[in-house]
Amino acid sequence: MARILIIDDSQADLNFLAAALRPANHVITAITDPEAAVDTALRDQPDLAMIDVVMPGRSGYDVARAMKRTPELSNLKVIFVSSKGNDTDVKWGLRQGAVDYVVKPYTPEQVLGIVSRHVN
Repeated sequence: MARILIIDDSQADLNFLAAALRPANHVITAITDPEAAVDTALRDQPDLAMIDVVMPGRSGYDVARAMKRTPELSNLKVIFVSSKGNDTDVKWGLRQGAVDYVVKPYTPEQVLGIVSRHVN
């Protein structure tokens, strides 16, 4: 069981990811506002953050970099979740400090498998 923060501007994607992760008894915090990500992570101290790349106002890359610059969150594991899935997108996401990158569309089994590699 891990504490997982999900940040995505799409409520449908938040619901899907949360539903995929709950059978493994993960504790989920899901937010749609990327501006609230750092404060939420500081408050909840998650083991892992799953962050959408394309969001209005602040990209997932910006959110991850802000988290990495925050001393209390500098070791937080980040997985990017995006419809942008070409090789350069994935490589760029990993260069931003992510431990993994999930390309939409995905299955619940894929999500559980990727998350379990990083929190167990």
